[in-house]
Amino acid sequence: MEIVTKRFLLRDFVELDRPSFLDYQADPRSQAFYEPGDAGAEQATRLFDTFLGWATDRPRINYQLAIVQQQEPEALVGCCGLRGAQCPAGEMELGIELAPNCWGRYAYAIEVGRALLDFGFRELKLDVISGSTISANKRIARLAEWIGAEVVAIRSGSPWMSERGWKEVDWRITKEQWEHRIAPAYNSRDAAGSR
Repeated sequence: MEIVTKRFLLRDFVELDRPSFLDYQADPRSQAFYEPGDAGAEQATRLFDTFLGWATDRPRINYQLAIVQQQEPEALVGCCGLRGAQCPAGEMELGIELAPNCWGRYAYAIEVGRALLDFGFRELKLDVISGSTISANKRIARLAEWIGAEVVAIRSGSPWMSERGWKEVDWRITKEQWEHRIAPAYNSRDAAGSR
């Protein structure tokens, strides 16, 4: 499974990605929004093994992909995915995680997010793409706003979130909302290309 963007290749994880994945997961910055006890080498190893397994599932319900530079296919920038196992039919949950060394490169998240939304709505024929994040994660809130997602619920979340004054925020975007959001960009590109 591969999705090509301007700068990146979003592809299934392979065993060679394991050291880079475990390395950036071990960075304390990566663990800031995890529940205590859910971060660490054992959990990261379990996640990686899960991602490898999802790539071989048939039918495929979850897509968790490595984000790598096109010029350096072994250089892991992060991971991203659309996961449907816990969702109703026609819906999947979007997730994007950049390695801490790539934080601040907001255009990376936009490029990856746009590719996943296009893949989900056009290739997988989804009706809805949703997500959930912690209120303190301003980068994801900013991305959800950019894609035109609407907040559908704000919940107290787990006790460890409440202790920090955080809430859990659920958002969603429908296929129609996404098409309305991207239509002006596609139309202006088409017009520029026809001159």
